[in-house]
Amino acid sequence: MSRKKKFALAAAFTGATAAAVTAGLFIRREVAKRKPFSIEETTIDEIQKAIRLGQTTSKELVRQYLDRIQKLNQQGPFLNAVREINPEAIHEAEACDVKRTVQPDVGPLFGIPIIVKDNIETAGNMHTTAGSIALKNHQASQDAFIIKKLKAAGAIILGKANLTEFANFISDKMPNGYSSLGGQVLNPYGAAFDVGGSSSGTASAVAANLAAAGIGTETSGSILSPASSNALVGIKPTIGVLSRSGIIPLAHSQDTAGPMARTVRDAVLLLNAMTGVDEDDEETVWSRGDVQKDYRVYLKRNGLKNARIGIDRHYLKDLSREKVELINKALKVMKEKGAHVIDPVIIPSSETLENRRSSVLYHEFKWDINRYFGKLDQQIPVHSLADLIAFNREHADKALKYGQAVLEKSEQTSGDLGEREYLIDRADDLRLSRKEGLDAVIKAQHLDALVFANAQGCDIAAKAGYPSITVPAGYTHDGEPVGITFTGLAFSEPRLIELAFAFEQATKHRMAPGL
Repeated sequence: MSRKKKFALAAAFTGATAAAVTAGLFIRREVAKRKPFSIEETTIDEIQKAIRLGQTTSKELVRQYLDRIQKLNQQGPFLNAVREINPEAIHEAEACDVKRTVQPDVGPLFGIPIIVKDNIETAGNMHTTAGSIALKNHQASQDAFIIKKLKAAGAIILGKANLTEFANFISDKMPNGYSSLGGQVLNPYGAAFDVGGSSSGTASAVAANLAAAGIGTETSGSILSPASSNALVGIKPTIGVLSRSGIIPLAHSQDTAGPMARTVRDAVLLLNAMTGVDEDDEETVWSRGDVQKDYRVYLKRNGLKNARIGIDRHYLKDLSREKVELINKALKVMKEKGAHVIDPVIIPSSETLENRRSSVLYHEFKWDINRYFGKLDQQIPVHSLADLIAFNREHADKALKYGQAVLEKSEQTSGDLGEREYLIDRADDLRLSRKEGLDAVIKAQHLDALVFANAQGCDIAAKAGYPSITVPAGYTHDGEPVGITFTGLAFSEPRLIELAFAFEQATKHRMAPGL
């Protein structure tokens, strides 16, 4: 072939390529015009597909979420779920959009706006307050470990969510979702319904589609409760699966972060992104060999087939007849999908645990919070639990609407984790929750999991450090969400994900709030 013909062929090829690219861009623009992208009830996978098709961008996503926050958070139903917006969110989204042009093959969380509970440290222009006016000016010097992992995956931290102040460890009278700094979070399904605590702001925001998904924390029920109350999926992992460093603590033996999302798959995508060994959290070091690299492989539609699931009806005694009926319907679905439901089973230690009052949280809170406060900048007015109690008294009109009896009881402990009372109670908690509790019934009955209504069994799983996943199970006639929670032994997240995903796919109970 002559050189002239080669140049002509190359020119023709270049022209054809350019025409194809132009045509492709035209088609993508036309698709975008015909099908405007809606953020309501969209999944993370659907967002990524829409971005690839040119229906939206990360920047446009952030703008849509910010518009929705403006309409629903401080106006309209006044959900009060989002306490602070990341001022750099739009710029970070723009950077994601630019990066996509040169690196189109990105991970599932790349450019996805996530809301984070306001007891998880985020460096930069946002604050980390735990909902306390004493910490309103606290800006962390670096991100928490799990935030670093999310950012490494390309997620955009859209803002910080309101919460029950100090993870609901101030007063027995404080309602779920209230903080002195952020006010009262409301349930988007109805202001009269309990929003759950203490990751209430995260739950309300995700349920109302103010973010694609969110991160909460749990010591005992603080992910499971608000997730159940807001028709969400919440994963409370085994202690050691996720790092706690950079999170304002309550009690290190039970504290963990966890994902909250509208689908099991979205929650699993978040869980995947946050796992990793953190040398500053020895639990993650010890758990190194037990954490899966990719939990997506357990998203199986037939996950209930031949599963053995038990239910202890003692935990249903305080529920209304209507809610019990929803749980019975959920059990029926499980049977139809091939599960063997052992009904009832008896958790041997349930009544003993219910009637005893452990001192563990009071001892650990003082020890943990004093360590955390001791590292704060000098401009922050509190550097110990005693300082916090004194500060609250000085600002009682704002800080002590519901008192601080729990803080004061914690301060009365020695703060020494070698104290006899603490060691005995911690040993009893472990014995009653594990050997004489969950281990006993699950192993004796050869169960894959126990199921509970909402967060009813959260306390025993929390003391044991064992995992749970809650999934929407339906709604009452008044529209109040009800969840069903799967609980297993340590590091049984893979099996729990199979069960939860199969149940979700069989029922599809999740519905957006009417608002």
